[in-house]
Amino acid sequence: MNKCVSVTRAVYAAVTNLKSPTPTRSLIPCLLSVTRKNTCIRDCSWRKWLRTMSSEGPGPIAGDNVGDANMTVTIGATVPTGFEHTAAEEVKEKIGVEATISKDRGRIYFQITTNNLFQVHHLKSVDNLFVVVEEYDNYQFKDSKEETLAELQLLASKLPWTNALEVWRLNNSLKKKRLRRRGAGPRGKPSTKPPRDAISTEALTTDTERLQITELDQGDGLPEQADNPLDEQDKLGAGPEEEVEPSVVKFRVTCSRAGDKHSFTSSEAARDFGGAVQELFQWKADMTKFDVEVLLNIHKVEVVVGIALTEESLHRRNITHFGPTTLRLCKPEPSDVILDPMCGTGAIPLEGALEWPQAFYVAGDNNDMAVSRTVNNISHAQKKRHDRGSETPGLQIDTVQWDLCHLPMRTASVDVIVTDMPFGKRMGSRKKNWDLYPSCLREMARVCRPGTGKAALLTQDKKCFAKAVSRMGGLWRKSHTVWVNVGGLHAGVYLLKRTTGVFGQTPEDIWEGPAAAKATSEEKEGGRDVTQGGASPV
Repeated sequence: MNKCVSVTRAVYAAVTNLKSPTPTRSLIPCLLSVTRKNTCIRDCSWRKWLRTMSSEGPGPIAGDNVGDANMTVTIGATVPTGFEHTAAEEVKEKIGVEATISKDRGRIYFQITTNNLFQVHHLKSVDNLFVVVEEYDNYQFKDSKEETLAELQLLASKLPWTNALEVWRLNNSLKKKRLRRRGAGPRGKPSTKPPRDAISTEALTTDTERLQITELDQGDGLPEQADNPLDEQDKLGAGPEEEVEPSVVKFRVTCSRAGDKHSFTSSEAARDFGGAVQELFQWKADMTKFDVEVLLNIHKVEVVVGIALTEESLHRRNITHFGPTTLRLCKPEPSDVILDPMCGTGAIPLEGALEWPQAFYVAGDNNDMAVSRTVNNISHAQKKRHDRGSETPGLQIDTVQWDLCHLPMRTASVDVIVTDMPFGKRMGSRKKNWDLYPSCLREMARVCRPGTGKAALLTQDKKCFAKAVSRMGGLWRKSHTVWVNVGGLHAGVYLLKRTTGVFGQTPEDIWEGPAAAKATSEEKEGGRDVTQGGASPV
């Protein structure tokens, strides 16, 4: 009751006292929501005035942008290290805005209006997305740890959270189809229990309203009136209070820190900053089953505070998104034939087919289990598209089990080759790569179109790959290299261009490596004929 009266006094002072500023239009829906949920102030006389102001009414109020359908916010995105420029090009192509590459490698930032928020989820070159609450280019940290952590606690209460929380809420509304499926009961029957994310959104709305009311009560310096005529009206008109069990938002703070001149650790910053956020919003801390993830990114003197918009972590997304990111480097054209000769689970051709459906993809592997997984992943993706009501035909992908060094494909039949070469760590060995890489490049050169063919090959065995490319000088030319970080390993994406040399007429055609030469010698000793040049065309 006391809390409701306090809210009533603040609102009454704001809308009736000539010395107090008129509340911005964005606060009006929140005030109406508060009056609707609290019976003690539900029938206040100024509620009619709020209804009037919330309609067309007077013109726009200065400084009001919260809740606006075209509110402009800054979106941050984490990117696999080395692909920042590629991701910025995709943002320009799909959203039509310029992206800024952060000093901290692996992040880009761009501005977008909230009515175009859905477009950020169509980006394939990024990993995680977050909305920026506030950013500081040159944050002055204190010398001692205690002073710095205390300052971070004060920072949490000063940040403009309202816009970012509104974007988080809008982002959740984009997932309503998935939430409905998640809320379905057994055998497809609808469940009476609302989805957890839906409860969190409603609770977060209440927290945002409380934050806005607090800003109205404290930030504008409204006088608290001792004898407010509405107090007696509230006391007379108030009925029994409704017992409603509040749904508490669960959150966690994740701190990412880079720099050797900080007096604190990442866990200490997350602990103290998170405690201040919890005190501000009265949320519940939960490190695993959280609804809101607050991000605190510190890179030397650059500080960025944000709220995560995606649920998947980086290590679960970067593998599936390697395909379209690297394919973008090759600039595929419609009707191109794109080959992944070591497809694994088919992530590269599958993501590529979803991003560039006008091309045709061929995926293959020498492992039967890998081919089976690829087929299952393709079927799952097609079923998912069908469930969404898509009328487009199936994915243009063929899957084959084959020997990488003897591909059952015609010579000069492929436009683009994209694959993840064996690093020689989890699969194979560095020693085997010295024989495998030259044989792979030779067979890839055979099936790739001379003059126009391209290849984007990822490997961490840089020395072996550079030696193999140098021996293929008549068939491949290295365009450039993009250095990337893959699971903590310093790897490179090598972009190669097929020369105009005709396969079978260069010295590289007869180089087969020690293993192949030994096998050829043994076959000759056995009296068998050996035909060079790969598999027969099909």
